Amino acid sequence: MTKLLNGSELVGYIKERQARQVRGLRQSSHVFPRLAIIKSKNASPVINAYIRMKQRYAEDIHIETVVEALDQTEMPATIKRLNGDVNVHGIIVQLPLDDPSQTDVIVDCIAPEKDVDGLGTASFYDSATAVAVNWLLAGYGIDLRTVKIAIVGNGRLVGKPLAHMWQESGYNVTVLDRTHADITGVLRESDVIVTATGVPHLITAAMVPIGATIVDAGTASEDGVIVGDVDPEVRERDDIKITPEKGGVGPLTIAALFDGVIRAAQMKAEQAKR
Repeated sequence: MTKLLNGSELVGYIKERQARQVRGLRQSSHVFPRLAIIKSKNASPVINAYIRMKQRYAEDIHIETVVEALDQTEMPATIKRLNGDVNVHGIIVQLPLDDPSQTDVIVDCIAPEKDVDGLGTASFYDSATAVAVNWLLAGYGIDLRTVKIAIVGNGRLVGKPLAHMWQESGYNVTVLDRTHADITGVLRESDVIVTATGVPHLITAAMVPIGATIVDAGTASEDGVIVGDVDPEVRERDDIKITPEKGGVGPLTIAALFDGVIRAAQMKAEQAKR
């Protein structure tokens, strides 16, 4: 039987710890952690659903959220205002933007100490999704020190920051993108595969070796349904460990985001004591 790496099973422990931390900030330091979420006025129903999930999580651990729906041209000025608001501890831009070519420019408007998603070039924080993948594998006892790792995709949300994190730790990591000549050959020699390309059905059963661990962090819309990078036939195998179609990395990504908010609020509390 396929073993599922289910982030939903792990997130409860993290949430309990975060709720205690927030209570401590509120009671001892009178700091009330707050996250500002910037989104496009044209955000899709899927994006709005993601935002609601974050708001529900925030409510559970007593973090305040504010959502601002804006034209893309309004975002830099609003972010600048939020950067200067001492009552706002974290700021995120919910991607994708209407004009994705401006993503770097807008995300880099966020003050590094408030960039809790870890997407800016100078952010104080690691990418929330990369942290989530790390938490997921650690939570299921996957020892990355002794295995061959393949990361499929080199994007700003997952592939690039995760590769940097793991290479800094000295792990054996190969990053694969569309220019790589032999993706299948590398995957067949890998023990752990993390894929985050947004290309449905990219990873087939023939690419996956016996006993592999697979984290599918890809997201794409197919016939109105959110799907990952892994072909359904892979999930029929009983010799692998793999994230479920829902509840894999996503819940832990939200938890990692709010870890950043809490850390930002803690820094503010420490500054107030000096």
